[in-house]
Amino acid sequence: MTAISSCTWSGVFPAATTQFDRSLEVDLRATQDVHTSLAREGVHGMVLLGTVGENNSLDAQEKRAVLKAAVQAVGGKIPLIAGVSEFTTASAVAYARDAERIGLDGLMVLPAMVYVATPAELEQHFRSVAAATALPIMLYNNPPAYRVNIDLETLKRLSDVPNIVALKESAPDPRRFTDVINAMGERFVLFAGLDDVVLEGLLLGARGWVSGLTNAFPAESLAFHSAVCAGNLERARRIYRWFMPLLHLDAEHDLVQSIKLAEQIMGRGSERVRPPRLPLGGKRRAEVTAMVELARDTRPA
Repeated sequence: MTAISSCTWSGVFPAATTQFDRSLEVDLRATQDVHTSLAREGVHGMVLLGTVGENNSLDAQEKRAVLKAAVQAVGGKIPLIAGVSEFTTASAVAYARDAERIGLDGLMVLPAMVYVATPAELEQHFRSVAAATALPIMLYNNPPAYRVNIDLETLKRLSDVPNIVALKESAPDPRRFTDVINAMGERFVLFAGLDDVVLEGLLLGARGWVSGLTNAFPAESLAFHSAVCAGNLERARRIYRWFMPLLHLDAEHDLVQSIKLAEQIMGRGSERVRPPRLPLGGKRRAEVTAMVELARDTRPA
């Protein structure tokens, strides 16, 4: 149970956005521009087609096209991890196999969408996807968003699956990091997955950060992570406090629209999203715009 995971992933992994054109078709060139810009800024890896990447708004062919475009743009430069967010185990297995064939470096596997699985069903879903591929797998735990919690007993049972190597933890309670480490030792590499508890997660043992707001502010995200790693907590806290109003957006239901609006304000992408999501409007748009502009104008040196 205490065996150290062979996973080498660490650092800041933005959950990259998927870009759409004016007709709301996937814009592969613009999506590649997002990928190459983030890689150029120095991010340590990238998650494609996660929640922020609007996975479940794309059809099967579009998803595979985005993965191919990402491999073409930045493959071999940084680890590329594909979100696996499907409605059935069979479709998740097929997608995992295709991601491996396309050339992805790993998978971030979510519980099956919509259906609220029992622990036994959750375990079987993860085991089935893991058995279908040789790629390393990060499990994604986000009980508020997906209504399923990967409990400690399920994690313990999954510890015998060698290619399940990491856990993205997005439970809002930072005590979860310590509970996982106490129960599992270093069996799974931990990633902080909720932007507004990332400092707590990193200090409590997370090796990396899967981030939404890094899409808009990559340099500051990397500076924050570097400060934590260097033990410069004064600088880390200063950046964290500056960043926190925006980081809170990652915990809201309209996180995708907010992050893409922030990208647009910062000249890094378009706010276009696919329905049922709609771009932010009215008071909410004004609030988020003001927050992003204030952050832009007061960035830490």
